[in-house]
Amino acid sequence: MADFRIGDADFLLDGEPHRILSGALHYFRVHPDEWRDRIRAARLLGLNTIETYVPWNLHARTPDTFDLDGRLDLGRFLDDVAAEGMHAIVRPGPYICAEWDGGGLPAWLFIDGETGVRRNEPRFLAAIATFFDHLAPVLVPRQIDRSGPIVLVQIENEYGAYGDDADYLRALIEMNRGIGLTVPFITVDQPTDEMLSRGSLPELHRTGSFGSRATERLATLRRHQPTGPLMSSEFWIGWFDHWGAHHHTTPVDEAAGELDTLLAAGASVNIYMFHGGTNFGFTNGANDKGVYQPTVTSYDYDALLDESGAPTAKYWAFREVLSRYTEVPTETPAGPAIGVVDRAGIDRVVPLSAVVDRVDGWTHHDDAPTMDEIGHYSGYVLYRLDIDTSGPVVLACEEVRDRAQVFVDGSPVGVLSRDAHENAIVLPGAGSRRVEVLVEDQGRVNYGVRIGEPKGLIGPVTVGGESVGPWSVLPLALDDPARDLGLVEDPDVAGTNTTRAAEPAVGPAFHVGTVEVSAVGDLHLDSSGWGKGAAWVNGFPLGRYWSRGPQHTLRVPAPVLRVGTNEIVIFETGTTTGVLAFRPTADLGHTEF
Repeated sequence: MADFRIGDADFLLDGEPHRILSGALHYFRVHPDEWRDRIRAARLLGLNTIETYVPWNLHARTPDTFDLDGRLDLGRFLDDVAAEGMHAIVRPGPYICAEWDGGGLPAWLFIDGETGVRRNEPRFLAAIATFFDHLAPVLVPRQIDRSGPIVLVQIENEYGAYGDDADYLRALIEMNRGIGLTVPFITVDQPTDEMLSRGSLPELHRTGSFGSRATERLATLRRHQPTGPLMSSEFWIGWFDHWGAHHHTTPVDEAAGELDTLLAAGASVNIYMFHGGTNFGFTNGANDKGVYQPTVTSYDYDALLDESGAPTAKYWAFREVLSRYTEVPTETPAGPAIGVVDRAGIDRVVPLSAVVDRVDGWTHHDDAPTMDEIGHYSGYVLYRLDIDTSGPVVLACEEVRDRAQVFVDGSPVGVLSRDAHENAIVLPGAGSRRVEVLVEDQGRVNYGVRIGEPKGLIGPVTVGGESVGPWSVLPLALDDPARDLGLVEDPDVAGTNTTRAAEPAVGPAFHVGTVEVSAVGDLHLDSSGWGKGAAWVNGFPLGRYWSRGPQHTLRVPAPVLRVGTNEIVIFETGTTTGVLAFRPTADLGHTEF
């Protein structure tokens, strides 16, 4: 049991000045069997603290559930931090940004259209209270004054960039204290006068988020936080990537130099990111500042440990800087083992059309619903409509969120893309025909005013300028498609296509194969030659790939694999000439603008 406080000049640990040297590590972006390795690598760097967000929407995928198992075992993660002799900073939000789907806010919060977003609104606050109640048994007993690792808890996240509702912030303070949190509370904002003044309260300790011009930005922070320790609680050392753009990197010497400047000024730091990890499954977020830009699967962030956990040049440079200010262990991290693949191949291609009428979940509506209205909050949904017209007609909607592939009687017609602001397409032919629209939610906006918006076809949806219906809608359950859709266990589905065509395969289709592994270690699925889709290995969701790049691999964590035969499923929504291949290291793409 120890005492941790914010003093007049310093953080105080049992009454003595203490500098926080922290690294950001999101448990939900790393396989749980790799948590301890990553935490140890942080300790060997010279850090004394691990920081993590808590993604509300991943823990509470529906209003009536809360998951703390497996990848979401926050208690185990914090225990791993403590076992390495380190402290923890926890940022439960409820909004986290983090380039994470919806900024961590559950999509089901906003179905009624009345619930507030990041403000003092009763329905929003009531839902947050339930969230915090679920976290209480995990966080409260793991505070430092109860012999646990937690020394700080953050209230909201960069709130000054969004709002200035002081009553909302006070309500969050009351809820956090109400569940039994006794450690000091902090806020973080970008170091501008406006954001620092809007995003906090006098009773909260302000910290800054920046990665350059440390001297200038610490001075701005000091104007707004005249007493106590200075801290960059998001010291950005890299950046995230969008599909269709470049892979971001920062010069090692510049980043290390800024860290040196920060530490020389006596400030505490949380390195963002120490290790970024991966947006597994459909968990990536997006930005929309006039153009929609979804975030890629890799969250490498040009961090100190790369996506696989290997120390980078930046790790060694930061270690040398830290050695000037703290004792650094002589031991160094070894990095990940590399897996050995003996054989890999696609055995079957199962068209989506072969399974959609064999699974449960179809609902029927007079008008086209959003994904949210049918309780489906990520991934894909299939819309179906039967029409009868005398000639070609235009299918139109207010907005597509985020990408719609349109088919008439099974033949592809075209794609409507949100990033291109497309919302109408000509349906060819005449007479009775079936229209199907496969919509992909490519990631919910995690920053700015579009947080909380629904996904799918945003109505009204018209054909030939007239409202149409009825619509049949199928949410695709793709947590583990091999089992969710019977691709392995259902003999009828298994027999739909037993050979790989010599010509390019046209999607949407599930490519089912096996990977023979003689030594378990990290692998990277090569997405070269594939179009757009997602992949799973042994039921574990690797995430999305897209030929537009920049990344051209998907990481396969070593704990997902086993010696012998491993199952792989790739959901390809376009056309592919790809073969099943793996690389020992990642290809995150070009770094030029």
